[in-house]
Amino acid sequence: MRELLSTVAAAALACGVPGSCGAAAEAGGRPNIILILADDYGIDGVGCYGSDRFKGKTPNIDRLASEGIRFERCYSAPLCGPTRCLITTGRYAFRTGGLTNQSAGQPLSSQEPSIAKILKAAGYATGMAGKWRQMGETPGDWGYGEYITDPTAGGYFWQKSYTKNGQLVQEDKEIYYPDVAHAFAMDFIRRNAGGPFFFYYSSHLVHGPILRTPDTKPEAAKDPRALYDDNVAYLDKQVGEVVAELDKLGLREKTLILFTGDNGTARQSGTIGGRQVNGAKGSMLEGGARVPLIANWKGTAPAGVVLGDLLDFSDFVPTFSDLAGAKLPEGVTFDGRSFAPQIRGQKGNPREWIFVQLGARWYVRDDAWKRDEGGNLFNMKDAPFVEAEVALDSKDPAAGEARQRLGAVLAQLNPAGGKVAPAPDKQSKKKKRRKK
Repeated sequence: MRELLSTVAAAALACGVPGSCGAAAEAGGRPNIILILADDYGIDGVGCYGSDRFKGKTPNIDRLASEGIRFERCYSAPLCGPTRCLITTGRYAFRTGGLTNQSAGQPLSSQEPSIAKILKAAGYATGMAGKWRQMGETPGDWGYGEYITDPTAGGYFWQKSYTKNGQLVQEDKEIYYPDVAHAFAMDFIRRNAGGPFFFYYSSHLVHGPILRTPDTKPEAAKDPRALYDDNVAYLDKQVGEVVAELDKLGLREKTLILFTGDNGTARQSGTIGGRQVNGAKGSMLEGGARVPLIANWKGTAPAGVVLGDLLDFSDFVPTFSDLAGAKLPEGVTFDGRSFAPQIRGQKGNPREWIFVQLGARWYVRDDAWKRDEGGNLFNMKDAPFVEAEVALDSKDPAAGEARQRLGAVLAQLNPAGGKVAPAPDKQSKKKKRRKK
């Protein structure tokens, strides 16, 4: 049963991160919103985040950053299902039950809020394309007026079927599903050019299995490393085509493009400045949930800005609602804080901490410290490369204050008092708590 605990203002007080939801749209008007969610794509895979391997190899994504805002510290959940639930509802997993890939489809659209429904009520056309199944029900149930999805939860590439607006479509020959989803997205944008619209572009790239793309050359198909690079290049190419189409339609000044990833890198995670990112998909280390986030709104969002503000994916619902002048449902606890002011070039009211959960494990992290469900404290000054555990008997007064402060945040959130958590995913158990 959905919690009917408070209004948005009271919810903000309860969780310590006041939102600014439902505010009237300010300078720049009500933008179209395109959320591009890459799959298994952490900061180590993006050139503009300092990736050694992909420097100069993600030109379209990098251009979005150079012409917009690059947020350095944005946090998803460590796995795709909980992340998608968080994006959709704006509520932490212990509230909804969307705790793991196995339970992310548990929240029902009749019992939880939905960003698509919120924006639709504000007059937005809503659509989505790509990966969906782990959210449960259909995108239509969650408020998307048009959608195209796949019948599997994992990688879905060279196939002969897909689902379009609830109907199974069978093809006579093999198709590359990311191209089908991409064509649907482009068609939606063209048909709704009069705006406003919200489109959720949930790409399968670069989820495994890592297969050839339509651009892959025969020699690259035989080399796993080259094939992975080719998948990243295809993702970047499709991002570039979305931007080019908006330019062609004269919509760049009317459209906010947000690019991000659903969790850390899964395969072939890499280095930044010669140093290995600590953790990957499925882990509760920094690299498990720290993802790229780029905001590009030509003429409104300042160009070439890099922000260190802390963000997590619960912030998307209040931010999109803020930009759309939409009203959030009353009587529901939302956990996010709008970063719409930062997108408009203002200082805003950045969060003091972010919260990450996967199953029965969680942590709260502020600017320099992290405390987990076991009460362990970590110094994060050298993140995302090193997380230095601090001994309980440490004499460092800053550590003592951080332990107390973050403990109070967790006590107020009370994740253990939420929906029943299944056992942690196997991937999480295999990760070590510290890596240098």
